[in-house]
Amino acid sequence: MIARLWRRRPADDVEAPTVDDPLSVPSRPTAAPRDALDIARSRLSIAGALFVVLFGVIALRMAHVSLLREAGEGGGPGTAVAGNTVRAERAEIVDRNGVIMATSLPVASLFVNPRQVIDVDEASRKLSSVLPEFKPDDIREKLESGKSWVWVKRALSPREQDAVNRLGLPGFEFQNQERRIFPQGAIAPHILGYTDVDNTGVAGIERTFDQRLRQGEKLTLSIDMRLQRFVEQELARAVQKFSAIGATAAVMDANTGEVLALASLPAYDPNKHRTISPEALFNRSTLGVYEQGSTFKIFNTAMVLDTGRFTPASAFDAREPIKIDRFTINDYHGQHRVMSVSDIFKFSSNIGSAKMALELGVEGQRAFYDKIGFLKPLPVELPEVGRPLFPKHWRKINLLTIAFGHGMSVTPLHVVSGTAAMINGGIYHPPTLLKRDGPRAAEVGVRVIQPRTSQQMREMLRLVVSEGTGKSADVPGYEVGGKTGTAEKPGKSGYREKALISSFVGAFPMRAPRYVVMVSIDEPKGTKETGGHATGGWVAAPSVKAIIERITVLYGIPPVDPAAAAKAMAASDAAAAREAAKPAQAPAPPPAATKPAAAKTAGTTIDQILGTTPQPGGR
Repeated sequence: MIARLWRRRPADDVEAPTVDDPLSVPSRPTAAPRDALDIARSRLSIAGALFVVLFGVIALRMAHVSLLREAGEGGGPGTAVAGNTVRAERAEIVDRNGVIMATSLPVASLFVNPRQVIDVDEASRKLSSVLPEFKPDDIREKLESGKSWVWVKRALSPREQDAVNRLGLPGFEFQNQERRIFPQGAIAPHILGYTDVDNTGVAGIERTFDQRLRQGEKLTLSIDMRLQRFVEQELARAVQKFSAIGATAAVMDANTGEVLALASLPAYDPNKHRTISPEALFNRSTLGVYEQGSTFKIFNTAMVLDTGRFTPASAFDAREPIKIDRFTINDYHGQHRVMSVSDIFKFSSNIGSAKMALELGVEGQRAFYDKIGFLKPLPVELPEVGRPLFPKHWRKINLLTIAFGHGMSVTPLHVVSGTAAMINGGIYHPPTLLKRDGPRAAEVGVRVIQPRTSQQMREMLRLVVSEGTGKSADVPGYEVGGKTGTAEKPGKSGYREKALISSFVGAFPMRAPRYVVMVSIDEPKGTKETGGHATGGWVAAPSVKAIIERITVLYGIPPVDPAAAAKAMAASDAAAAREAAKPAQAPAPPPAATKPAAAKTAGTTIDQILGTTPQPGGR
């Protein structure tokens, strides 16, 4: 519709419409036509300008929202300003009792728009004075990059953020982010893993459940931090005592597959993961595959008994070494006689174990190890899992050597989960690092041997500790059972005789097993106390005993044989009394000054934790 504009005439000049002509209008004005046209143009110009401004605002708003979304998803600092919000907090990881193992704290990351920096030299000098890990030249290089933004430092401590703010440097801003904190310090690092600078899980549980944790879903592990801490301390004591290069230990609930403690040495502090060695990052418990030595006799014996053709009393001739190809199979403990299955197990006879394996043959042996999960990686919730090594072409020589733990390599956690199945009634429960309730455990359990076989294995495992090579693991009153294992490590030209992996796997109480404990020491050296011996019974069994004693205290487990426990307690008290009665000796001179121990994270303030490791910008 075209609007007609006119200037009203004086009343006496206007021709009034008539009833006969209702559509008639006043005649077009003749006065000042140029003024009317100017008014129309002005009004149209104003309307057009308003439309331009309105659409411009909408476009800018849409671009702003889009950039903010990109920053939130990708962590880019292009739109970061002081006080902006970030994505939902990464969820906590807690142990089975609710103790926090990993959590996230809000932190500020510093970035700069170099184009807004007025004086590069002054900014470089001032910033390096409050962030001493940077030299002025380092900062100057960032400021002269020609980019519109550059990270300066990620995850500043509160003290550092305050110091930078006080400088008042133009062009420098903060972006709110998260920093992953591990309050327990260097405890359970191989379980937890760690995150990168963008708070993304890159190892351990943090990596496996990265998406779940990002969505804010708290994770409850099967680990008991009280037990985990003690296991790591005991393992460190054994490594030091026997001058070993490393060690591993695990504690499992035999009836659910829950891992209550899992340790690997050397270890590291996940709060400082950028400064550690590859050796410390390596998880021996789940990633390291080793020949396990005589602990494999647990599975060889169960395999033979489960056929129903043999009993613990069945006899095998172990008088002579077995020669096959260019190899000779002999016994370390040298019984050299006809032995029952029970004695073969108790005295750890290689000859007897090999003779037993011959009764099943290659296919029977392979099928059994496949059934208990030894031919595939562990189904545990860690990315760091090793693939077992076994013969591609399984021959007679492999059959014989695997019977006593050589020629096949698995992880220590394979041995623990397999042992649990041998003694809990015959049910294999896949190992898990997540808290698992009873009904759930029953759903995932699979029968691998008969209950009768399991009962026979419990009786023989008890004999190893009460009468055989595992006496050092015995805890009076608790009916501990177990098996020693000592394996020579392979080298470039054969086995290295003095490079051993010495292990002991134990369980208790044997009449109704609940817990399985394994300790493996890598390349231990014999001591005067052990008579120079460095085998599993000498170096690993005592640590298993110490861990079992701690478990009984932590969980309030009463002895199954109170009389035996009381007798042992009385003997211990008598020994302590004799020691106290000895004449006092002169105090030893003070030790020489030593290098201070590395600072631990547990118990420090948040500011101290955030300030422990420099984190320069960049990825």
